[in-house]
Amino acid sequence: MRKQLPFAAVLTTAAALLIAAPATHASKDEAPAAPTVRADGLFSPLHIGDGPGGSVLVTEQFLGQLIQIDKNGQRTVLHDNPGWSVAGSDLGGDTIYVAESQGAGGFDGLPLAGHIRALNPEGTQRTFGDLAALETTENADGGITYGFENLPADCAALLPEHARASYTGEIDSHPYGIDIYGSTIYVADAGANSVVSVDADTGETKTVAVLPPRPFLVTEEAAAASGLPACAVGHTYWFEAVPTDIELGLDGWLYVTSLPGGPEDPALGARGAVLKVNPHDGRVKVFADEIMSPTGIDMDEKGNIYVASLFGEGVLKFSAHSGKERVVLSAMLTADVDIRGDTIYASVNALPGEPGTPPTGQVVTLWHGDH
Repeated sequence: MRKQLPFAAVLTTAAALLIAAPATHASKDEAPAAPTVRADGLFSPLHIGDGPGGSVLVTEQFLGQLIQIDKNGQRTVLHDNPGWSVAGSDLGGDTIYVAESQGAGGFDGLPLAGHIRALNPEGTQRTFGDLAALETTENADGGITYGFENLPADCAALLPEHARASYTGEIDSHPYGIDIYGSTIYVADAGANSVVSVDADTGETKTVAVLPPRPFLVTEEAAAASGLPACAVGHTYWFEAVPTDIELGLDGWLYVTSLPGGPEDPALGARGAVLKVNPHDGRVKVFADEIMSPTGIDMDEKGNIYVASLFGEGVLKFSAHSGKERVVLSAMLTADVDIRGDTIYASVNALPGEPGTPPTGQVVTLWHGDH
């Protein structure tokens, strides 16, 4: 019951579930209209974002590619880096920024590495912001204890291998989602469990905040689903909070989607959250809780929050005023969301199917004029 795999690997494993009837707790005032397919045949389109000239930037993360899709559907590979996890991107002026990394979780046997890559309109590139070095030096969550709280030793001895009784945060880095504000790039680091700032001019990296652990009360059903002994029922397990995407809000706070460490699928219920992070002092608050696998976030001009729920029902909207939640785009395996005026863009069918089957990832759009 901990984050055992780098995030991309967790998603690959979870893809085999192919959940036929995902369930969230979002209210449904009315059924969302069917979206329009903007692009299909994509392999692991885990991230989308604004591109130059109204284009869409799509990261096929498992291929290590960043592609651009123009208004006519024409695709251009902007960056191809096989063997690297090419993740979230953002547009700053006329420059495209993208996060990429290697070695997350240590499962590929590669040294920990991660940075921001800038793709300039002239065709030149540069890398800056050594995120792996920051994590290696600071180990952002090294002072946090995860695992069971006050679990008796005789019960701890019965735990399966995947559920250590307790442990402290380990050195890991997996830059996943980014957001640019001026010359500052905010990074959701899914390995370090932290929010990091990178100065686009100097490359300086700083830890903005460490996400606090997320409590989960073990029930009989959860124990059975996780292979835990009966003696663990009634005890609290503190999971890692795994940041996946980030957006600077109109109120000056950073809004961060957070997966629960451990199973990201529905096995233990909707345990994800949207957290608010103060970029000046690192304070963290809960904005919305009990969300199924939130992996992408964006905001409209009124401050309403949109969240991609990977194993949920699609794109969720949270009202800026009431916090009320509802489904606004219904789709399977929705990994990311991008809001442009009255139009919702989303990457769906974002996880690959069985080996040997053609890729079915899509970018879809939906006009949404009621926000």
